[in-house]
Amino acid sequence: MTSPPITSRLFDIGWCALVPFAVVAVYLGLGTFAVLLIGEPIVATSVLGMLVVVLVGWVRIQRPRWLAHAPAPQPKSEIPRFGWTVLGCAVLAFLAGQSLALWIHTTAGSAGFDASNQTRHAAGALATLLLTLVAAPAGEEALFRGLIYPLLRKRVHILASTLATAVVFDLLHGNAVQFAATLPLAVLLALVYERTRALWPCVLLHMGFNLAATFVPAQALGALANPASAVPLCLAFAGCALGLYQRVAGGTEPGAVQGAGGESGTR
Repeated sequence: MTSPPITSRLFDIGWCALVPFAVVAVYLGLGTFAVLLIGEPIVATSVLGMLVVVLVGWVRIQRPRWLAHAPAPQPKSEIPRFGWTVLGCAVLAFLAGQSLALWIHTTAGSAGFDASNQTRHAAGALATLLLTLVAAPAGEEALFRGLIYPLLRKRVHILASTLATAVVFDLLHGNAVQFAATLPLAVLLALVYERTRALWPCVLLHMGFNLAATFVPAQALGALANPASAVPLCLAFAGCALGLYQRVAGGTEPGAVQGAGGESGTR
């Protein structure tokens, strides 16, 4: 197979930058309007999350070809075995992310993370739980795995789509602590979506991650807030993610895309 021309590669890079930027810009604009209209940031974010679920759900149901990409999903009969591997990786993703985030917060602090916590406390327990366990998992998965990732995959391969989606997902959280905490999760969720082409497993994993992050005391994870724990855990997750990637990619061509007439090609 010949290498793609330089113009095609440049277009791919631009696509990976433009698609997430455009979608997130619209999302942030709607979020700003929601906050101005409602007044309470946590409630406004929850409402915005549900709106995203409705809009993306409509597109996925009414215009599925807009987000379809090759290769086709693998047989669902293999999903249960894949699921046990994913659960193991999810535990590693949580431990790796939390250890790295706690290490960063302990050594360098994070004004953005502290401000985010203060906003959640000011909103009250009920509104915060609604956002953390329902609106955020559903809305963010609809936005990132349900919209941005498929749009990227129509042009570029699994690895580029996964990394671009993960980085933008983490940058949206707005601070280094949450970036570190959620980066392993974002990588895992993209691979799960690629394998299943369904949002509900991603939403459930996201909910489980947020549930653990909310109710597992920081003191219980305090012993992991050091490089001696964080680095091995991150390496262990990287190995697990690499294994998942190999299973997801399988024998397919990573750059395969769906043609206009349903045929597959390569870039």
